[in-house]
Amino acid sequence: MELIYTFFISFFIVFLSELGDKTQLLVLSFSTKDRAKNILLGVAIGTLFSHGLAIIFGSKLGSFNNEYFRFYLEIFTYISFLLFGILGFLPEKDGISTDKKSSFLQKISNIKLNYIFIIAISIIIGELGDKTFLASLGLGIQYPACKIPLILGSIMGMVISNSFALFFGRFLGNKFNPSLVKVLSNILFLLFGFIGLISTLL
Repeated sequence: MELIYTFFISFFIVFLSELGDKTQLLVLSFSTKDRAKNILLGVAIGTLFSHGLAIIFGSKLGSFNNEYFRFYLEIFTYISFLLFGILGFLPEKDGISTDKKSSFLQKISNIKLNYIFIIAISIIIGELGDKTFLASLGLGIQYPACKIPLILGSIMGMVISNSFALFFGRFLGNKFNPSLVKVLSNILFLLFGFIGLISTLL
């Protein structure tokens, strides 16, 4: 049961957080340059390396047998989820670092190489330090024995989210308010953080 739960929590967090994200918009810009299956393969490979490494590293931390270390690590993880959710409701300010990352990703997208490779590299760089990347790290800490379902859920969330962008981008843009998706993502972070924090403390 835990394997199924960890798969779906990883899937939903990544799926909702990725909708309207800068990396998704970058993937959308590739839609006219290559076939959809190649683009999504690049997304899957990039997610495997970025989120996969975060989950594996988190699971190594979560595997330590010291009870006090694990307790405080779990508290820190769930508090970080709450912070992600709270900060998500605050108005965004485009910082210099974000602008530099975006311009760097745009430069990569113009390189004349295999687009699968370019997209994979763009996803790896674009996701580093992102809240979905940090969430994957936290999930790895909390569920060190569930690396595979966490990684699969993360990959599935990225691929399906970007599939929506590729196939239904214009339709979704007209039908769904991006701010609503952002609110749902933030609520999911808050719920997961609150429930996990209470269960750990009790």
